[in-house]
Amino acid sequence: MGFLANLNNKVDYKMAIDRLERLLEFFNNEPNDPFLKYALATEYLRLNNHEKALWFYLDLIKNHADYVGTYYHLGKLYEMLMEQQKALEIYEQGIVIAKKIKDQHALNELMGVYNSLQDELYD
Repeated sequence: MGFLANLNNKVDYKMAIDRLERLLEFFNNEPNDPFLKYALATEYLRLNNHEKALWFYLDLIKNHADYVGTYYHLGKLYEMLMEQQKALEIYEQGIVIAKKIKDQHALNELMGVYNSLQDELYD
């Protein structure tokens, strides 16, 4: 079901499309901006376009590996797509990055979702 459930009516959908169009304009001017890539991935996910969301999240990991918030959301997307092993791998990568950049909050979140998914899969 994804985030589409949050788009309850035509007004919400229109607003989401408008946001996406504005983000794409910004992105065309600054295609290497990790914040814009992250925002686009999030907006595509909100619109239930998993393929484009996945593309932007994977691009972030490849080209902006230290953008640590990506790992949580990409892992959650993989979980939603029923690709739990990929989710675990992404969480593991994120844990390494969070330790490297000393982001305790991200580390705690990533360890929490990693452990929760491990428990779900192996208990």
